[in-house]
Amino acid sequence: MSEHEELTTRRLSLSRPTEGDIDALLAVHRDPAACRHNPSDALDTRSEAEDRYGRWDALWQARGFGYWTVRSRGAVPVLGFCGVKPMELAGRPVLNLFYRFAPAAWGRGFAGEAATAVVSWSAAHVPELPLIARIRPDNLPSQRVALRAGLQRAEHLDGPGYDGFDWIYTAGVVATGTSL
Repeated sequence: MSEHEELTTRRLSLSRPTEGDIDALLAVHRDPAACRHNPSDALDTRSEAEDRYGRWDALWQARGFGYWTVRSRGAVPVLGFCGVKPMELAGRPVLNLFYRFAPAAWGRGFAGEAATAVVSWSAAHVPELPLIARIRPDNLPSQRVALRAGLQRAEHLDGPGYDGFDWIYTAGVVATGTSL
C-alpha cells in the first residue's frame, strides 16, 4: 500500500476500500440511522453496494485518493468510512469531506479522529483544492465532527444540497466573504 492508501491515528487505521469491504459498506449505508440526514446515500441491496464500491475504486484509480475504510487499529470490524471526493461548490472545484459510521461506533470520537486525519492528509497532498463539508442544519453530531477536524462554518456558502439545505464548513479557506 502507498502512503495515500493507508492512514493511521492513535486509535484508527484508515485504508483504501477493497471488495472485501462491500458488505460493511452495505451494512453502514443500509442502516436508517446512519443515513437519516442523507437519505439519498442509503443502500438496499448488495448490488447497490457493489456499484458504490466501484465508483469509490474508480476515484482511487483516477485520483490516487478517495474514501477510506475505518477500523480500530488491530481490529477487523469496519467502524465506518471517511474521505474526500472532488466536486464543485459555488462554481469552484473543492474536495468534499465525507464521514459515515455505523451507529454502534457513534459517541466515541472515531468520526472526529478519522476526519481530522483526512483533513490533515488533504492539506498536505491536495492543497490546491479547498476542503469543505456539507452538513444538514439539524445534524449536530456531524457539525461537531467538522469543528473537531478544524473546519469553520462558512454561512455565505450555504445552499441547497442533494437531500436538503446544506450548511457549509471549510478548511484552509477564508470563511467569510462571497467566494471560496
